[in-house]
Amino acid sequence: MGLTKTEIFTVTQNQIAAFAKVIGHPARVAILEYLFKLDRCVCGDLVTEIGLAQPTISQHLKELKHLGLIKGTIEGTSVCYCIDKKKWGVMKQMLTQFLDQNLSKNENCC
Repeated sequence: MGLTKTEIFTVTQNQIAAFAKVIGHPARVAILEYLFKLDRCVCGDLVTEIGLAQPTISQHLKELKHLGLIKGTIEGTSVCYCIDKKKWGVMKQMLTQFLDQNLSKNENCC
């Protein structure tokens, strides 16, 4: 398998791909939905709520945090997570612009 050569693509193309990749796993989608539902920081409920092992949840949280969709604060011995609303807005805007592109009205284009 070759390298992806991300440098030949625009910053926007790379960012859209990164967003798509991080929300492309159902566990991460479930984590995001749970955080939206509660609309507050969550410390230890995720393992019980999602139904996956702690190391698995931690790996998914790491991916979401790496991209900036969630942020975490340390409270005692645990880390509490919530949606980063600013970054979520950036993702929403980029994906909306990408998905709202108009298709050709020419029915015989292929």
